[in-house]
Amino acid sequence: MSHTESIDVSEAQTTAADAGQALPNPRQQALFDAVRRDGFLTVDALAVRFDVTPQTIRRDINFLAERKWVRRYHGGVGLPGGAENDAYDARQTQLADEKRRIAVRLAEQVPDHASLFINLGTTTEAVARALSSHRGLRVITNNLHVAAMMSGYADAEVIIAGGVVRARDQGVTGEATLDFIRQFKVDFGIVGISAIDADGTLRDFDYREVRVAEAIIAHSRTVFLAADHSKFGRPALVRLGHLSQVDALFTDRPVPEGMADVIAEAGTRVHVAT
Repeated sequence: MSHTESIDVSEAQTTAADAGQALPNPRQQALFDAVRRDGFLTVDALAVRFDVTPQTIRRDINFLAERKWVRRYHGGVGLPGGAENDAYDARQTQLADEKRRIAVRLAEQVPDHASLFINLGTTTEAVARALSSHRGLRVITNNLHVAAMMSGYADAEVIIAGGVVRARDQGVTGEATLDFIRQFKVDFGIVGISAIDADGTLRDFDYREVRVAEAIIAHSRTVFLAADHSKFGRPALVRLGHLSQVDALFTDRPVPEGMADVIAEAGTRVHVAT
């Protein structure tokens, strides 16, 4: 298994310990990545792939299903469903090292004393963490986790968008959020995403969250998209926009074959965090 298919154990252990959750082992993480890529896999096929017994694979599936990362089916395993995103607690530990590396690479492109939008998502929260040594940032966010984190940074000014707070992830959405964001024009809009189609379409699961992200993109001079490799080709219902609206994409692996022309036509720079 490659390094990019594993989680960063030291970082993930801290997160999981804080949440009182057991961590997936490397095989379980790789199994989850395979389901993300292929959508559905049989128990027998996974047993052959990982050279273990079907009983071992079933135990791995049960572990992941209990945390709502995957859904058990008769004879196999698939994604929980395309209508909604994974639970926030599960996403905190999924691909933790990949998100950290993406965040560090993106943070290198943000100068001190910049103004930023940062939207919802565990990847954008990793970016906020990676910006801890920056000075004089002015941050507007609808993510209460980001606000709490960055309010303690040196010289940082943090502004929280008004609106309705979602209990599941401490995100703020709604008409009041849109009205608030539209008052500003910032240097950088830092956004996360749930899915990127092969034609460059950006997608998410919640239309209210999509509307906020659309406003952030429209009111940012430069747009940075942070998305790990699992987001490519993932099913999600709501169209957010297109890669042509993104100045730079930060990810952890080379983009899938067949997307080179789409990205070239969109004019989006790609940064691969190694």
